[in-house]
This record gives sequence, structure tokens and C-alpha cells, in this order.
Amino acid sequence: MTPTVYLDTRTDPPPPSAAGVASDPISEHVRATWMAGDFGRIAKGYGRGSAEFIGRLGFRAGERVLDVACGTGNLSLPAARIGAAVTGIDIAPNLVAQASARAAADRLAIAFDVGDAERLPYEDGSFQTTVTMFGAMFAARPDRATAELLRVTRSGGRIAMATWTPAGFIGEMMRTTGRYAPLPAAIPSPLSWGTESVVRSHLYWGVRSLTFTRRLIAFEYPLGPAEVVDHFRRSDGPTLRAFASLDEAGRNALRRELETLWTVHNRATDGTTRVQSEYLEAVAVVK
Repeated sequence: MTPTVYLDTRTDPPPPSAAGVASDPISEHVRATWMAGDFGRIAKGYGRGSAEFIGRLGFRAGERVLDVACGTGNLSLPAARIGAAVTGIDIAPNLVAQASARAAADRLAIAFDVGDAERLPYEDGSFQTTVTMFGAMFAARPDRATAELLRVTRSGGRIAMATWTPAGFIGEMMRTTGRYAPLPAAIPSPLSWGTESVVRSHLYWGVRSLTFTRRLIAFEYPLGPAEVVDHFRRSDGPTLRAFASLDEAGRNALRRELETLWTVHNRATDGTTRVQSEYLEAVAVVK
């Protein structure tokens, strides 16, 4: 897919950083959502595409890399394998514990921290590259999260983001779930991050250039589509909490819609599931 490049020379002042702000009910809602279930079991399904995202960035040996909303390490581990000096941070302690265990099993020296994308505990300009895949887009206050991404990335460094597009499969799945269990009114739709104009509006004041590319990533599970829906119900925090908020009729209706969605998009013909979803890859060079 052909990338599109956006250049910006404006010097508007940045929004205030949220570093040091105490935790609050909105952040706690985000934390509780991602601590629910066992997201590591979901992340395994697109591990191959995560490694490809990292491979395109061409890290140098020793390059200081921060993985924001690192989950169970889908980006951190492949980045460390190619020689980057990686730090990963996530709001959910259980996911950080899994990432740490995976790194230890692979004998990879990665520093993992528990923390909020809206209040990163690092000095200004600490990292040469900051990455986030389907992570920072779920921060409840996008302006705070983007201010922090820009703050901790050094001048001339890069921010590389992968965000679900509204028109892609996961975008459709999120909208379907949201019809039954809407997000709290204070939290904007994470899918806005899958639009180039929105990413530009968040980042333009702090970057020299932005390159956008729309890509596909595959979810691959050794399960049939109906079983995959059950897999998400048990392991994916947002899906688990959505089902838990519904009565029996609502749960049954949502399950049927999700089973239809996974079945229609399934490309596998051997009883397993392979579904592709579009995402927006954005790579920014920091001023």
C-alpha cells in the first residue's frame, strides 16, 4: 500500500502535559477494562503482524525504544530481538507481568513498567523511537496521551503508531459491541485514531512530518468463528465487560452478531479462523 506523507511547519503551542496528575476514575475504568480477562491469549492471534510492524522500522543496535501500552509484549519482544534497548509500559499490571515472563523466557533484557499512557514516568526526550500498536488509541484523553508521546521522544526521533480504522474488521466489531454496551460518555471512541485527519490534529504541533499507510493484519486462531467469539468473551477485556453489562437477551443478540461477523470475514477453510483487519500506520518525525 502506498504511504501518504504530511509535512507541517506550524509552531502552535503544545497542549499541557499530564505528567504527575493523580489517578482518577476514568483512568481506573481503562485499567479495569484491560485487566479483565487474559488479553495475552488474544494478542497471540496477531503476533506475526506485530513483528512485521516492528521489522519495517529498521531499529539500530542499542536504539532506545519505548513501547506504550505494551500489553504482553507483541512489539517489545521483536524489537529487543533485533537489538533495540526496549522499555515497555502498560496500565494493566497483569499484562506487564505476562510481558516480563515472556521476555525472561526468551532471555531478553527489557524493562517493563506499570503506568498510564497519559502520565509517562520518563524524562523529556528519553527515547529515540516510541511505538504503540492498538494501545495508546485506547487512552481516555487523547490530547494527554499524544502530549506524552511527543514529550518523551527526542527531537528528530520517531513515533510509530498502529490504530484500528473505522471501516476495518475490528472497527466493525467495536461498533457492533458499542451498540449494546456504549463507552462511558467521558471517553471518546478509540476508532477516531484510525482517521488520518484526527492523527494529524493530535500530533501536528510537535512533528516535522507524518507518513500514513493503510495496512492489513491477520487474526489467526485454531478455532472456528463461534469459538473465537467465545474466546474474546473470556479473554478480551472490552468484550468481556460488554457482555457482563448485558442481560441474557442482550448477550445472546450480541453473540449472534459477532458470530456472523467473524464467519462472514473468515478466510480459512479448514475449520480454523483467519480474519484480516485494516489498520492505519502512522510514522511521525518529532520536531
